[in-house]
Amino acid sequence: MKNAANALLNRLEFPVLLAGLVIAGGLWGFEELMEVARATTPHAFDTEILLAFRQAGQPGVPIGAPWLEGAMRDITSLGSVSVLVLVTAATIIYLLLIRRPATAVLIFVAVAGGQALSSLLKVGVDRPRPELVSHLVTETSLSFPSGHAMLSAVTYLTLGSLAARFLPGRTTKVYVLSLAVLTTLLVGVSRIYLGVHWPSDVLAGWCAGFAWAMLCWLVARLLQRRKVVDNDA
Repeated sequence: MKNAANALLNRLEFPVLLAGLVIAGGLWGFEELMEVARATTPHAFDTEILLAFRQAGQPGVPIGAPWLEGAMRDITSLGSVSVLVLVTAATIIYLLLIRRPATAVLIFVAVAGGQALSSLLKVGVDRPRPELVSHLVTETSLSFPSGHAMLSAVTYLTLGSLAARFLPGRTTKVYVLSLAVLTTLLVGVSRIYLGVHWPSDVLAGWCAGFAWAMLCWLVARLLQRRKVVDNDA
């Protein structure tokens, strides 16, 4: 039994093991956060962090210099549907122009599937937006999970992992993937700063988004091994 386990570990590469851990951790984290979202009263974790982004005793006034609110609005737009659709469409068109239709389809399925999953999860949990602080941007959809956080993770990590496959050297690969992760994290933080999401909404969006992106990456890797993705020209 031990020998069989060691043989299996030897066959699996570290990136695959890491992706599996991210998927497992994301699913576990999302399940735990879903219990928080379904509670009848807000968790202290949510309220304390949300209020920490506002001036003491003034839930309508965010912390920081006046320019910071505008910067957060700009950052949060990086996770909006319109921006993500534009980025995804531009990438898909480019892949079609260089005759990589299978890769284009894979990206479309990953991003569109993430959008569909996010919408289904929102309806399933049915959590309203926080009313503890004023909203600095207008939102009308449900709160859990954060669609901006989830779809940023899905889109930027999927595109980042795709780009990393074609970049020379480990340093450039790490840079691109780190930039994708950083953008995703900044978008999530901006949602809390603007008061339109509980912190648990954003954490759940990250958990679901990272897990979905890693699942799509594993599928892409499998298709690459079978010469479907890279040999479609």
